[in-house]
Amino acid sequence: MQRNTSIAIIAVIVLAIGVISYFAFPPLFKNINLGLDLRGGLRVVLEAQETEGEKVTADTINKALGILRTRVDALGVKETALYPQGDKRVVIEIAGEDDPEAAVNILKNTAQLQFMDEEGNVLLTGKNLVDAQARMKQDGSGQAEITLEFDKEGARLFGEATTANVGRPLIIVIDDEAVSAPIVNGPIMDGNAVITGNFTAKEAQDMAVLLRSGALPVSFEVMEKRSIGPTLGADSLDKSINAGIVGFIAILIFMIGYYRLPGAIADISLFIYTLLVLGTMVALGAVLTLPGIAGLALSIGMAVDANVIIYEHIKEELRLGKTLVASIESGFKRAFVAIFDSNVTTLITAAVLMYFGTGPIKGFAVTLSIGIVASMLVALTFTRYMLILSANVTKNKKLYGV
Repeated sequence: MQRNTSIAIIAVIVLAIGVISYFAFPPLFKNINLGLDLRGGLRVVLEAQETEGEKVTADTINKALGILRTRVDALGVKETALYPQGDKRVVIEIAGEDDPEAAVNILKNTAQLQFMDEEGNVLLTGKNLVDAQARMKQDGSGQAEITLEFDKEGARLFGEATTANVGRPLIIVIDDEAVSAPIVNGPIMDGNAVITGNFTAKEAQDMAVLLRSGALPVSFEVMEKRSIGPTLGADSLDKSINAGIVGFIAILIFMIGYYRLPGAIADISLFIYTLLVLGTMVALGAVLTLPGIAGLALSIGMAVDANVIIYEHIKEELRLGKTLVASIESGFKRAFVAIFDSNVTTLITAAVLMYFGTGPIKGFAVTLSIGIVASMLVALTFTRYMLILSANVTKNKKLYGV
């Protein structure tokens, strides 16, 4: 009865994986975000504008690069290339941007925040701003507003400003444009404020991003804005995909040919692994680049390597005369330390690349990290479960390469 039950469970699992793979792979491939080298995107060249008494220096450009990078990141999880060009220009390349006009507006706006009284005196600026978030109004109007939080110094200044202007409007100005002028009902001492106006949710969100990232040290003009094609080229992309498919098939054939029944289980595990990796990337909105494909290939190799280590330990246990189930349990215990140590050290390296790297380097690290976690999860849970089921079906050690 146990044998028949195991056969039925294996059949259901294999059938389920086949059906899920058939229906899941196409939409996953369709929805995954491709990087600049695979898809292309938006290229914007901004030039810093000098004003009287304010020269553009290398320090100015470096500070602007940091603020612009924060704004680009706020557009979503995307691959970006951001670098200076000459003494006054900054080049920004964003992979697959669907709304280029909105992206350019967010990037080039200076976002100078000021609170003024009726006489035009500046009482508080955005340099004391800690956070800005968009939210919908609670009055059912369908309009949005922006909440502000100031630091300790900003809270003190805002408290003084509201105390001195009770019953009078406090004018909120962004980039020399008055966006709101609420009447102060009483002193506000907690350092929190709200910008109201006829904002849509998108407008409020964009403005919150600008305020949160900080004001640019100088104003910028758009010198160039255009769509760019994939740097890799369609032909190279097709060749890379075909090479990956051939390599994947070669791995499947090798595992079955060398490890037989466990190799077939490893092949099934690889399909689950691939679904987990692609599904996680789509869920996170991660960008797949050519280095990311390399990271995926490397993690597939590590997933196969984990199975190889497990199977070799199982074969050693079988040669010692242990039963099949005991060999499987002992093989997994002996293999766990080696698999865990190698994967953790690789994860540490990937974390360093993710933290310090940008663009394609970060894409490689993200893909590799997702792949490592998925490979460990599949190898140490699903593969083990399938091997135990197979041991209930047949005790023939020849099917395990012994």
